[in-house]
Amino acid sequence: MVAAARAIETHRPDALATDPYAEHFVRAAHASAHWPVHPRQVPGGEADPLWGRLGRYFGLRTRVLDDHLLASARAGARQVVLLGAGLDTRAFRLGWPRGCTVFELDRSAVLAFKQDVLDRRGAAPATRRVPVAVDLREDWAAALLAAGLRPEAPTAWLAEGLLLYLPSAAERSLVDTVDRLSAGGSTLAYEAKIGLESDAVRSHPVYTAARVRIGVDLLALFDGDPRPDTRADLVGRGWSAADHTPYDFSRRHGRGPLPEPDDALAANRWVLARKPRR
Repeated sequence: MVAAARAIETHRPDALATDPYAEHFVRAAHASAHWPVHPRQVPGGEADPLWGRLGRYFGLRTRVLDDHLLASARAGARQVVLLGAGLDTRAFRLGWPRGCTVFELDRSAVLAFKQDVLDRRGAAPATRRVPVAVDLREDWAAALLAAGLRPEAPTAWLAEGLLLYLPSAAERSLVDTVDRLSAGGSTLAYEAKIGLESDAVRSHPVYTAARVRIGVDLLALFDGDPRPDTRADLVGRGWSAADHTPYDFSRRHGRGPLPEPDDALAANRWVLARKPRR
């Protein structure tokens, strides 16, 4: 679904981010082969709750996190770790500084599907890329260290669209591991939700559209545990951490979703954190 949104965003005349591989992932999977990958295939345009407004949200999120990772790399973090990398192609499509390594952590089947599609497109990474097949509910730190991560050097960590789907204990363990493996100058970016959504929000058209039109029950994907306060945890560990609403960046870029009544995006926060150098 996120790949389809990135494909649609790529073809917008005012695209916030571009991913030339996204539509090929969508077409390669049987379940999504008929989904839209271009704005002209979305009859409602940006008013469409699924491929319009939510799609633009994913395009904006992609741009914000692209910018954050590149800024971290330019500030000295030459290791980038994508936690739950999925169909992320940042190793291929971004202009990384010399000497960067992008580690992609996900389950083996996901990485194999992605590699097959990329190979068929003749894709070549723009920097050193290291896929690491691992389940984030297990001891992924050992696999990452074995793949070459150097914990004494700054790392830019990304958990894009991940923590909401993990059990609370797994989120706490993940943050503890990130902190343990992070030298001063490391950064972490992740997406969070604050508070509980009302019944009116849970009935928002975006949830209905996803369930009826593409068979994805977004609400059922979210883990039901009370969410830990990861931002406070990071601050307690000495990190600085700022959370932002999507609308902060919609205003900054002059495009993207804007607030609306009973808004399914209103509780979303993008947290950008940094561990100080000693």
